[in-house]
Amino acid sequence: MSTFTAKPKVLVARQIFPEGLSRLEEVAQIDYNDQALPLSPAELSQRLEGVDAALVTGSEKIDATTLAQASQLKIVSNIAVGFNNFDISFMTQKKVMATNTPEVLTDTTADMGFMLLMAAARRLTESEHWLRAGHWKNWSLAGMMGVDIHHTTIGIMGMGRIGQAIAKRALAFGMTVIYYNRRRLPLDIEQECQARYVSQEELLSEADHVMLVMPYTQENHHLIGQKELAMMKPTATLVNLARGGIVDENALIEALKNKRIFSAGLDVYEGEPNINPGLLELSNIVMAPHIGSATKKTRLAMMHLAIDNLIAGLSNQRPPNLINEELWK
Repeated sequence: MSTFTAKPKVLVARQIFPEGLSRLEEVAQIDYNDQALPLSPAELSQRLEGVDAALVTGSEKIDATTLAQASQLKIVSNIAVGFNNFDISFMTQKKVMATNTPEVLTDTTADMGFMLLMAAARRLTESEHWLRAGHWKNWSLAGMMGVDIHHTTIGIMGMGRIGQAIAKRALAFGMTVIYYNRRRLPLDIEQECQARYVSQEELLSEADHVMLVMPYTQENHHLIGQKELAMMKPTATLVNLARGGIVDENALIEALKNKRIFSAGLDVYEGEPNINPGLLELSNIVMAPHIGSATKKTRLAMMHLAIDNLIAGLSNQRPPNLINEELWK
């Protein structure tokens, strides 16, 4: 275990598991926000003043505003694989290390993606609500018909670790895998996933099921809008497992309402935790409250990896998952 000549000060910006807090208390003085709700930007900025490190989640925005008074901050450790809540350029300018928690949530999140796909394609949410409302009076040959998953084509946009894990699950269903990525994968990975590289336009028009798993950037804000949804098959499903801002939700609402696509499965939203009211009015959608990584085993692993990153940074060691590597160089 790392030791320090004087205990550094650490802000824990959100409620964490007790075993994580115990680890941190052994090596640091803790300012702990023991709440499930995030601090306001003003309160976060105030509490970052005079601390050496911060443990945050994807909901705490770390930018010029919140770092204004954080003169002795060395590292901010994100309990998340995504880091669109970080202004990496400004953090690097301020010489603040940024870290995240990749890999430990890959399989759990891939499971969630496939669950959303299956539920959306087979109208699970819609049929359960229909049953609970007392509408099921008899079996019908044409009742609650969905679309098949097996032996169809899945199009994966964003073929990183999670995308590749989804592709391998798709193979077990006899699916054809096509993918679009900023860069084409090495041939050995394509062969392992039995995946064919296509353009974004080809993917949207060919796929029976479209899965979004890419990281959010300003460049792909509203990447899926009215034009892109119009390219999809009317029998197609869309699953967003990535970040809400990748999909233009108003365009999606219109596409679902007008049956331009068959259904959608969402775990992420543009204004979360606030939900676009139009989404709530739709029956052909499956919605989850950003629970892609939500198993006890995975969330514990994410927390401990984030703490590993934080302690390494405070110990003047290279954090295992340093994002702005130029600081270390």
